Amino acid sequence: MSVDDLRLADFRPRPMLRVPVHEVRRPRYPVVDAHNHLGPAFGGDWSTRPPSELIATLDESGVEMVVDLDGGQGEELTAEIDRWQAAHPDRVAVFAGLDYDSWADDDAFGESEASRLCDSAARGARGLKVWKLLGLRARDPAGRLVAVDDPRLDPLWAAAADLDLPVLIHIADPIAFFEPLDPENERWEELHAHPDWHFWPTRAADPDAPGFPSFDELLAAFGRLVARHPRTTFVGAHVGCAAEDLGLVGRLLDANPNLNVDIAARLGELGRQPYSARAFFLRYQDRILFGVDMAPDPDIYAVHYRFLETLDESFDYGTEPVPAQGRWQIHGIGLSDEVLRKIYRDNARRVLRLGPA
Repeated sequence: MSVDDLRLADFRPRPMLRVPVHEVRRPRYPVVDAHNHLGPAFGGDWSTRPPSELIATLDESGVEMVVDLDGGQGEELTAEIDRWQAAHPDRVAVFAGLDYDSWADDDAFGESEASRLCDSAARGARGLKVWKLLGLRARDPAGRLVAVDDPRLDPLWAAAADLDLPVLIHIADPIAFFEPLDPENERWEELHAHPDWHFWPTRAADPDAPGFPSFDELLAAFGRLVARHPRTTFVGAHVGCAAEDLGLVGRLLDANPNLNVDIAARLGELGRQPYSARAFFLRYQDRILFGVDMAPDPDIYAVHYRFLETLDESFDYGTEPVPAQGRWQIHGIGLSDEVLRKIYRDNARRVLRLGPA
C-alpha cells in the first residue's frame, strides 16, 4: 500500500512514548457497577449465557454488584429479575423501564407510568431507568415530542420518590451528536457508523418547529426537572449527559442535592481533560457513581480502574483497535483511597438504599 493511499480507517498509529504502564486488573476496593445492561437489546450475549458465567466475570473483576437497566415492565421485568436473582440475589439489581410508545395513545401517560412503576416496585425493581427517548423521540397524542420536564410526567417522578426508588436518567448524548456531520465534527466516524445517533438538524426554541431539541435545550430542561422534584433521587447518566462540560454538571450538582451522576461510557471524555476531571471527582466525590455501560468484561473494567487509580499518561480508553468515540487517548487521575472507596462502592450503595456493608 502506498503511503499516499492510506485510508483513515486503516490508520493504526503506535505511540512512541516511553512512560509508565500500570495494569490494574482488580480495583483497590470492591465495586458496584451502577450502570450496565444484561438484557437482549443492549447486553450483548449476556441474556443467553448462564448466570454463573456472569458471577465468575464479576468475581474476576472485583465487582460485587451490577445494576441491570434492562428490566422493562410487567412479566418482562419479572423474568429479568428471576433470571439473575434466583441464585445470586445480592449480585444483580434490576431497574424497571418506561413504555414510551404507549404515550402516543394515552392522554394520562404520566399517571399510567406512575402506576406501572408501583407495579414494578412490587415485582422487585430496584430503580427506574429513563432513556433518551424522552425528549428526543417519544411523542404525545398530539404528535409533539414530550419534553424532559413535561409536567404531565410529574406523577411518575413523585411515585419514584414515594417508593424511594432512584431514577437513572439519560436525556442527551455527546455535544457533537447535535452538530452538523462535517469535517469538523470530532465524532464523525462514530456518527457515520451510527447515523441514528445524529440529532440534526436541531430546531428553534419553538417546540412545534421541525428538528430535534438542541443539547443546551435538553440540559436546561433536565435542570428544571431535577429542581422541581427535590424528593426524587436522580442519577444523571454519562456524567449528567454533559461530560464535555464539567462546569455545567457542577452547577447542576451544586443547585440540586438530589442529583448524582455516573461515569458510564465517558472515559473518553473524562480522560482527555484529566486536570478538570480530577478536580471534579474531588469536589463531588460523594455524588459520583461507578459504571461502564458496556457488557461486563474484565478488560473493560481494567481500563476504568487504571484511569481512576493511576497517573498513567496517554493510554487507550477502550479495547477496540480504533477508539470508538474519537481518535485520542486518555490520562489517569490517580484518586486517593478515600475517594476511590466512595466512587467504587459507597455512593452506589447509598443511592440503591443498600446501606453500609
